[in-house]
Amino acid sequence: EELPYRGDTVIGHDVWIGYDTLIMPGVTIGNGAIVSSRSVVVSDVPAYTIVGGNPARPIRQRFSPEAVETLQTVAWWDWPVEAITRHLKVIVSGDVDALRERAAGV
Repeated sequence: EELPYRGDTVIGHDVWIGYDTLIMPGVTIGNGAIVSSRSVVVSDVPAYTIVGGNPARPIRQRFSPEAVETLQTVAWWDWPVEAITRHLKVIVSGDVDALRERAAGV
């Protein structure tokens, strides 16, 4: 008997998935999300949200809604490798305003 199709599992950019995590079929994990170790992800995870548990539930947002919108727009993961290398300190700093300024020059 054929199992029902639940859609593709989609993992966004800049996502951290902890050890021994189970992600069910058809789930989308948004950009910048963090999934804690040993979580069971059964529903979509919004961008820049930290989730954990069984089933995985939101723990907190990593940034304000405005900052998340900026990060999604800047989309540093789509920059040329040279630009990422040049601006790596700003990318990993968590300073969204500085990142937005650098994005204007990319």
